[in-house]
Amino acid sequence: MTVQEIKNRFRIIGNSPLLDRAIDIARQVAATDLSVLITGESGTGKEAFPQIIHQSSARKHNHYIAVNCGAIPEGTIDSELFGHEKGAFTGAHDTRKGYFEVADGGTIFLDEVGELPLPTQVRLLRVLETGEYIRVGSSKVMKTNVRIVAATNVNMLQLMEKGRFREDLYYRLNTVPLIIPPLRERKEDIPLLFRKFASDFADKYHMPPIKLTPDAEKILINYYWKGNIRQLKNVTEQISVIEKNREIDATTISSYLPDNAVGTLPAIFRPSGGDGNIPNELSEKELLYKILFELRKDVIDLKSIVYGILEKGEPISGPGSNTRILHKIDKDIRSMETALQLPHVDAQVQEHNGKDVEISQTLDEREHDIIRRTVEKHHGNKKAAAKELGISERTLFRKMKEV
Repeated sequence: MTVQEIKNRFRIIGNSPLLDRAIDIARQVAATDLSVLITGESGTGKEAFPQIIHQSSARKHNHYIAVNCGAIPEGTIDSELFGHEKGAFTGAHDTRKGYFEVADGGTIFLDEVGELPLPTQVRLLRVLETGEYIRVGSSKVMKTNVRIVAATNVNMLQLMEKGRFREDLYYRLNTVPLIIPPLRERKEDIPLLFRKFASDFADKYHMPPIKLTPDAEKILINYYWKGNIRQLKNVTEQISVIEKNREIDATTISSYLPDNAVGTLPAIFRPSGGDGNIPNELSEKELLYKILFELRKDVIDLKSIVYGILEKGEPISGPGSNTRILHKIDKDIRSMETALQLPHVDAQVQEHNGKDVEISQTLDEREHDIIRRTVEKHHGNKKAAAKELGISERTLFRKMKEV
């Protein structure tokens, strides 16, 4: 099947290149028996891809079983997956087949695989390596021929670092990684999905479909969509049911979207504490302070480079705007610090040409010093000094008066 035929069969909406790439990988890997690990945020539609793999494979006429590993209690998950013998534990009145026995020759989809307890991970690893397992309460080794497709919405590398997921199992499952893009990386698909959901809910509730104004569509496209497709579907259903006016404007759509703009900023965490626990995320003010601090460091580095060039007597191309641009950036950062009531940040020393040199806290002081030394270099010839500095003589005279 082609990518478009798969979209039609499994009712996948979207034309994003990232989405098409994920479908194409699923289509290609289906012909093999390789294990696949699907990663992606919650609500991105990961559950469709194991079915694509199964239905496009030679196993399509055998069982396909989807298992939500996070929904099965730890005490019973081994019994669910591998079966149990009669009397193996309290309540085990009969022998029971597990999913790996039932799905022999088919495919098992392990959703939320990161939630598996460690003892179960050991059993699963043995199945992946040898195709062997043992029922709970039995000593008889059984064989199975099952294709395993797993999915997770958590960072598996972090789980391994915490000792909550086996590294050897991770690499067995992750033979073929399949990444499902979040909705915010598929912006071109958002209007298509909205119209599809609006049409479906119009049929379901016997009412005209809702439509978006251009401004409302822009808001929808640029929203962060932390809950991805699931969140978009829920929002569309709410609006379809509640709003009497079937044309939705920007004000109306905004009232249904929680304010999660902070979620688009970089995720910054404090270092882990002595107890090994990871603290909560920084507050919004701390986050902005961190960003401004990094920005100021970049400006200071840029100042050092420009001043180094000027000190060497090398001309800087352009109509004398270099120092003005730096001055404006420096001033804008200070204004933001003041508006946000953040502590003022300045670096006192910067390494330059292998030596520690002082960097002024204000750009004006440093600029005046450069002008003074350049004029002295040319023995008072202001025309030559202005040419080297890349400014006009009039500007040079004005700046000299300010000193």
